[in-house]
Amino acid sequence: MIFITGDCHADWKKFSKESFPEQAEMTRDDFVIVCGDFGLWHDDKTERWWFKWFEEKNFTVLFVDGNHENFDRLYSEFEVVDFHGGKAHKIRENIYHLMRGYVFDLCGKKFFAFGGASSHDIDDGILDRKDFQSDRELVDEYNRRTRRGEMLRINHISWWKEEMPSQEEMDFGLKTLEEHGNKVDFIVSHCCPQEIASIFSHGSYKPDQLTSYFNVVANTVDFSKWFFGHYHNNAQVLSKFIMLYEQIVRVV
Repeated sequence: MIFITGDCHADWKKFSKESFPEQAEMTRDDFVIVCGDFGLWHDDKTERWWFKWFEEKNFTVLFVDGNHENFDRLYSEFEVVDFHGGKAHKIRENIYHLMRGYVFDLCGKKFFAFGGASSHDIDDGILDRKDFQSDRELVDEYNRRTRRGEMLRINHISWWKEEMPSQEEMDFGLKTLEEHGNKVDFIVSHCCPQEIASIFSHGSYKPDQLTSYFNVVANTVDFSKWFFGHYHNNAQVLSKFIMLYEQIVRVV
């Protein structure tokens, strides 16, 4: 069995037995895939408690990265392992981050995974520690500006440039798809092709490097469904594109 859901932002209560009773029939060979913003943030007592809670689950959690992950930790703290035909960061025994651009063979189906997205809450800039004499001064400036309604984040604290893929990652993804005959069963990402974003947002979401790249993928690859999160809603766009947030849907 494979289920897919949307953003968690470290609020993992949706995976409780009460909210997700289907897990009673699952094993570690069954998967729940999160379409980005899983919630890998700062190593603290709360996160460790939740990860221990996950380790007691009888299913395996997979996620693509979103724009709200701690990429410093993700890329340095966790081992890269071979996983179902691709590469993944092993977070815990039953938690894996699916790295960008790989095709994973899960329950006999092919999943192309490609995380990342551009943050929508940085219109007023990114603060950097190096521009302040102390952390206290940085925090005071952040609080002062956010209280008056500005949208900004702090580099390496609440924002990482790695939220957007490199050209090498995008080229690798296209090469991987070509090696699979440009045919997969499912695509899992955080944001979506610009053509799709323009439809449901009525043009309010503007193109960026990644959404434009996904246009190329969507028009090159033969796939059944494309699942994505990021936009905090549940909807089907056209026939193939599924936006997820709270819902957990079974796909295999």
